[in-house]
Amino acid sequence: MTQKKFDITQEGLEKLKAEYEELVSVRRKEIADKIKRAREMGGTENNAEYEDAKNEQAFIEGRIGSLENIILNARMIEAPHHPGVVELGDVVKVQNQDGKIDIYTIVGTPEASPVDGKISSESPVGKALLGRKKGAKVEVCTPAGLIKLHIIEVS
Repeated sequence: MTQKKFDITQEGLEKLKAEYEELVSVRRKEIADKIKRAREMGGTENNAEYEDAKNEQAFIEGRIGSLENIILNARMIEAPHHPGVVELGDVVKVQNQDGKIDIYTIVGTPEASPVDGKISSESPVGKALLGRKKGAKVEVCTPAGLIKLHIIEVS
C-alpha cells in the first residue's frame, strides 16, 4: 500500500521539523520527568497529576507520530508553473459577494492555518480556487453557506 503524500512548502516543512525536534528532544523528557514526580508523590491510582501527565504524554507521542509520517511523506510544492492560474503555493486575492477582500496562500493540509491566511488545497475554498484564472468567479459551498468569490489577483 502506498503512503499518502503531503504537499508542503519548504517553509512549512522546516516548521514541522522544528516542532518535531522540540517534541522529541525537550517535551518528551519534560513529560517523563512530570510522570516520575507524580508517581513518586502518590502512586498511580487516584492521582490526577499522574493521569494528566499520562494524557499529555499520549498527545505528544501521537503528534510525534503524525509529524514523522508527514515529514517522511512530504512532497515539496514547486514554484507555480502557470502564471495567472491558481496552483499550490500561490497567493490569491479574492473579493467576496459583500465586497470584502481576502488574501489566501494555497498550501497542503499539513501547513494550513486559516488565521494566517494559509488555506488547504483540500478545503472547500482551496478546491474551488485551484485551476481557476485571474478574473474568474467561483461559487463555494462552505459550512457557513454558499459564498461567491471573484479572483482579483494570482501571484
